[in-house]
Formats: sequence, structure tokens, C-alpha cells
Amino acid sequence: MADNEPSGVAPVAGFPVTAGQWSSGLFDCFDDCDLCCMTFWCPCVTFGRMAEIVDGGAPSCVTSGALYTVIMLALECQWIYSCTYRSKMRTKFNLPETPCGDCGVHFFCEPCALTQHYRELTARGFDPALGWDANARRAAANGAGAAATMYPPAGQWMGR
Repeated sequence: MADNEPSGVAPVAGFPVTAGQWSSGLFDCFDDCDLCCMTFWCPCVTFGRMAEIVDGGAPSCVTSGALYTVIMLALECQWIYSCTYRSKMRTKFNLPETPCGDCGVHFFCEPCALTQHYRELTARGFDPALGWDANARRAAANGAGAAATMYPPAGQWMGR
């Protein structure tokens, strides 16, 4: 396991996870036909699930997916929103910016990028379909400890 991975997150069998590398290629979309079809027809679902895990549960899958849909329908530039999550994932897991910049990947290959993100989270031991809370409970039940696996939601602090 890489030093920059959250404690308690183990690679899933069948998915090679190497520090500093994506577990699958951008164009490996058809490795999981169900995910590929869901992303093609309902990219908001794939994006929402992925965003909830990357953001540590806040905002929720529904909120992220709804915002993605509104941006897609109103402005047709949802790729700008989703490319920020590619940057977050790359930072969190120390992944390279390949085959080009994050915005370029999402502008030209949005469905492929979303499926790659989803597969990457799966390879790192998450099940995006379960949501953040269920993944944290599952990690705690496996002995990882919730504190070791969870990240605090952004923008929260203990005040007076």
C-alpha cells in the first residue's frame, strides 16, 4: 500500500494498485460493461458516487449528481466540474496527469474519465455504490478503525 493511501484501504483482488499509477487505463471502459452503460446513459450517477467517496461523504452522492446534471443540462460544461475531481483524486492517491491535462481528459473523454475514476476507487478498496458511510463502516468492521479511514468533511471545525 502506498504511503499516501488512507489507512485501512486495501487493494481489491484483480486490480493492480501501484503507487503513483492509475490501476487501469483511460480507455479500459469496457472492462466493466455495466459501469460503462450506466456512465454512458446516466453519467450523473457515476459522478455522484465517485464524488461522494473522493470528498469523504460531503456533499452526498445525490447532491453531487444533481449539480452535475444541472450543469450538464443548463450549460453543457459539466466536464469542467468533473475535471476538478480528477485533480482531487490525483492529489489524494499521487496519480500522474496522463494522458493529458485533467480538463483535456474530461473535455474529450468524459465517460471514459468517469469510469476510470470509479474503477480506481474500486481498486483501492472502496465500493462507490455503497456511499461514504457504508464504506467507512465496512473499513471499521474489517479492523481498520473509522478514524484511520475517514477524512473530516471539508469546511467543518469545532467552534465555540
